[in-house]
Amino acid sequence: MQSSAIALSPSNPFLKPPCRIPSCKLSQLSASTTLTQLHRISSVQGLYWQTAFDTFSSSSSFNAEIPASFLSSNRRYDSLKVRAAPGPESAGEASESSGLARTLQLGPMFGIWYLLNIYFNIYNKQVLKVYPFPATVTAFQFTCGTVMIILMWALNLYPRPKITRSQLAAILPLAVAHTMGNLLTNISIGRVAVSFTHTIKAMEPFFTVLFSALLLAERPTIWVVSSLVPVVGGVALASFTEASFNWIGFGSAMASNITNQSRNVLSKKFMVKKEGSLDNINLFSVITIISFILLLPSAILLEGVKFSPSYLQSAANQGLNIKELCVRSLLAGFCFHTYQQVSYMILQMVSPVTHAVGNCVKRVVVIVSSVIFFQTPVSPINSLGTAVALAGVFLYSRAKRIKPKPKAA
Repeated sequence: MQSSAIALSPSNPFLKPPCRIPSCKLSQLSASTTLTQLHRISSVQGLYWQTAFDTFSSSSSFNAEIPASFLSSNRRYDSLKVRAAPGPESAGEASESSGLARTLQLGPMFGIWYLLNIYFNIYNKQVLKVYPFPATVTAFQFTCGTVMIILMWALNLYPRPKITRSQLAAILPLAVAHTMGNLLTNISIGRVAVSFTHTIKAMEPFFTVLFSALLLAERPTIWVVSSLVPVVGGVALASFTEASFNWIGFGSAMASNITNQSRNVLSKKFMVKKEGSLDNINLFSVITIISFILLLPSAILLEGVKFSPSYLQSAANQGLNIKELCVRSLLAGFCFHTYQQVSYMILQMVSPVTHAVGNCVKRVVVIVSSVIFFQTPVSPINSLGTAVALAGVFLYSRAKRIKPKPKAA
């Protein structure tokens, strides 16, 4: 929280001791002034300054140094020095420096977020191609994250939070949405091309605006709503011309949009609470552990035990390279946890809409890199649909900067 500072200068009338006693200035006292009179004068001055100090310190913070011997009768009151706090110009320079530092911090964070996403999608797709069990793969990724979090807390790399029941009740819906969103994304990636999954997920701004209006009472402007039209139209055009299209892949990617954006908006709503809220890293850490607890038994119920030594040996006999599978799964799990942790750190620094726009830019990077790496065939109309959707995202980001005019009273 930022605290306001009151600039005090010796020329401020407030700082001049009141001359309610005719002989208040020591320079005006005669040599015959008695010690009792001096003590009375210093007592009145001390009471006044103490009252003024208590009044201002209870309302704001300020930078002023008052000598400890100020109330002593053997010092001249006109020698009082009060150091002034930074004025408006200095405060403006500090604000600009803070904004520049924040921008320099966000740039690398977005770059790391994008790079980890590229590697995660490549390794994840390679694993799901030869090991088509998305619930088990997602549970393993949550397992990697849980192990990293426990090590972080055990080695005191980050303070372990104390969770209350009220906090747990608030976090549980986020964990459920987080679990479902990642599971549905892996289902889609396992069924269709990575580029198509992320083309569908370019519709996230649409759901961000929807949930921000429903949960945060943020009403979108007409420009924001208009910018969503090419987003929706572009995704539809790309879907109709997608070579790897199937309804399971399309539906699961669309459902992940709903769960992920509801999670992001709810996370922002939870983190802005002043009292008893968790910081971004611990919030994501708790969500990851809860997701691991929720998904592991669900994966066993849905797909069976697909990670036992006997099953892996049977798969190896059929030609599956178990060593490569384990290495790529571990790398995917590491990238999975790290990129989402960075995502949560960014989310606390920006608004949900800005985070969604950055997420859509990430889609562009992931789509291009996956098309190049996997040599995915893309038709001209499919490319046009993707381009229209991404252009809509750009217009959406510009429209969000237009502030609505205040209504006349």
